[in-house]
Amino acid sequence: MKVPQRIEPLVEAGLVDSVVRQMMSGKEATIYLVRCGEELRCAKVYKTADQRSFRQSVDYTEGRKVRNTRRARAMEKGSRYGRKEKEEAWQSAEVAALVRLAAAGVRVPRPYNFIDGVLLMELVADDEGNGAPRLNDVVFTPEQARAVHATLIGEVVRMLCAGIVHGDLSEYNVLYGSNGPVIIDLPQAVDAAGNAHAGKMLERDVANLTAYCGRFAPELLDTEYGKEIWSLYKSGTLRVETELTGRFEREAKPVDVKGVLRVVDDALKEEAARQRHRMEMGRK
Repeated sequence: MKVPQRIEPLVEAGLVDSVVRQMMSGKEATIYLVRCGEELRCAKVYKTADQRSFRQSVDYTEGRKVRNTRRARAMEKGSRYGRKEKEEAWQSAEVAALVRLAAAGVRVPRPYNFIDGVLLMELVADDEGNGAPRLNDVVFTPEQARAVHATLIGEVVRMLCAGIVHGDLSEYNVLYGSNGPVIIDLPQAVDAAGNAHAGKMLERDVANLTAYCGRFAPELLDTEYGKEIWSLYKSGTLRVETELTGRFEREAKPVDVKGVLRVVDDALKEEAARQRHRMEMGRK
């Protein structure tokens, strides 16, 4: 097919020889199958802010550091230059996350190059060498669903041990390749230690995966891996090899009945005092 304009710089740089076809178009980017020498790879062409449906929420960008002070000020002011820099930072966040996670042994596509808003990365293929389907397009037996769920929970733990929470993980952000599930789409990935919303995002990620796998193995719906994982992380005891139970024991703190009654009594006294004050003011 004709080389899309956005991919032309990679062709000129000798990184891509030809574009085979468009694979998919999502809320964040359009994915192309490209040939690089003897290999087939993916070129992820990011959409601009006015083209995509996924918005950069402060929940995701909280905790991300911009070393260049000029860039940081421009991004904060929202100038034209600042918006451009913000877009580049949003896109490069995925590259940084992929590099970090691949080094930690997480099942993610290997990144090769990132030029002008185009990410060249590994093609996740099925048994026949074709592009792998998304998890939401695969039907499992109960046994397969339990195995896939266990694998993905392990990957979530490995990611968290590397300091990263996906933030938008679901059956639509996982490819089912020849070697099992592979996690994709990470521009919104957050720093676990630097983002106050990381815990709720991780629990939501796990809940999404559990809900999908639970369609085929309903017993998974009774598990609470998200809360268990985050609790272990907060306590500093989470490890890649940690054996999880899927159960979460909530702290059952005894209710301070006397304390509650004191608060109620104080509130009643304050309200009575206000009423007396209004009556006295009305007589004057």
